[in-house]
Amino acid sequence: MTGVGEARRERLLAQARELPDAPGVYLMRGGDGGEIYVGKAKRLRRRVASYFQKRERRYKDLALAEKIADFEYVETDSELEAFLLESRLIKDLQPRYNVMLKNTDRYPFIEVTWGEDFPRVITAWRKENPDSRYFGPFVGAGDIRGAISMLQRIFRFRSCRFDIRGEVGDRFRRRGCLNYSIKRCSGPCFGKIGREEYRRRIAGLSRFLCGQKRDLVEDLRRDMDAAAKELRFEEAAELRDIVHSLATINRHPDIDESLAPFNPGTDPEKGLEALRTALDLKSPPRRIEGIDIANLMGGEVVGSLVSFLDGMPFKDGYRRYRIRTVEGQDDFACVAEVVRRRYGRMAAEGAELPDIILIDGGRGQLGSAETALRDVGIFPAALMSLAKAEETPFLAGRADPVPLSRRNAGLKILMHVRDESHRFAQHYHHILRRKAMFGEK
Repeated sequence: MTGVGEARRERLLAQARELPDAPGVYLMRGGDGGEIYVGKAKRLRRRVASYFQKRERRYKDLALAEKIADFEYVETDSELEAFLLESRLIKDLQPRYNVMLKNTDRYPFIEVTWGEDFPRVITAWRKENPDSRYFGPFVGAGDIRGAISMLQRIFRFRSCRFDIRGEVGDRFRRRGCLNYSIKRCSGPCFGKIGREEYRRRIAGLSRFLCGQKRDLVEDLRRDMDAAAKELRFEEAAELRDIVHSLATINRHPDIDESLAPFNPGTDPEKGLEALRTALDLKSPPRRIEGIDIANLMGGEVVGSLVSFLDGMPFKDGYRRYRIRTVEGQDDFACVAEVVRRRYGRMAAEGAELPDIILIDGGRGQLGSAETALRDVGIFPAALMSLAKAEETPFLAGRADPVPLSRRNAGLKILMHVRDESHRFAQHYHHILRRKAMFGEK
């Protein structure tokens, strides 16, 4: 190793030894500043330092180590969260040395069978069910089994193959199975939990898999307090247990051995045709852009814009925005700033506008975006908003919500855009927090 290489190794090793002795994800950067590898660690300090220590290593590890010019990291509360975040970042950043996940047919997904009254959470090797939601792919089947096992302790979902239907299940069993006895299932097969409450839990699980743990815990705490005030003590106790488990997830057993963005599992052509009908467009929308704001813990406020072409993510059209003109937590003003910057520039350049602009939020965010577009003289074919809680889409200029059912393929497309913009904003927020920690500009 040359003197320059030795100095680089010593510098990186010293930085690695300052990392927390905690779970997380690390991003290795090359000489041009781009990400070349993303990995996860049970103990960040030990794992990252291993790249720069003088010892025998596999050829591919040695080749990677020689390319590393710098690194960043994201600390997580548990190895499970590091495992999930690693997959999302690899999917988003496509680092050169993460070659394993490029052939997704070889690696498993977490499948949530959302089309069933009482959804199951299982391992899948292909996205074959259009009514399911898929998360991943993930590097190893052993990892994914361990992750599902840990999540089952928290959300108590079923993994059996029983065909359970109706509001409280068919009650065809007289008593619970072993999973119910050891508190790994909530017992829908014999009426211990209703359909609405069970699906609410699975929705919470899906939010966790998308990296929304902090928001999820806050919502669960509010629901817990409301249930207690209304004397629904059993429900409040169940919510308390979930909140406690999520808050102390690092105390659960480790996964066996490591967002991808939410996939709606629907035919894009069918979904776009459904949107044409619902919005009274002349033709199916080809291009949809989604906007979201991330404002966590009073830190950096950032905006994201994602672009979908023919119903699928178009990564070249993704943009990130650091909010410049807004102080404090004012989502409406932040939405307006992103809209003015994005579409003001497009108007100045004479660029072709998207068919649909979708804002993550409700009527307030929609009104702010509409005013900002009017300020820059832009009038898209459809300006919409979609909030997470109700999944109710609103269209600018229309008083009533757009009548799209939860099973409508058009709504699934909008949900995909909305969730991807949220994921992308959260990812950018994490990067800025890491840069601030390292004192970078």
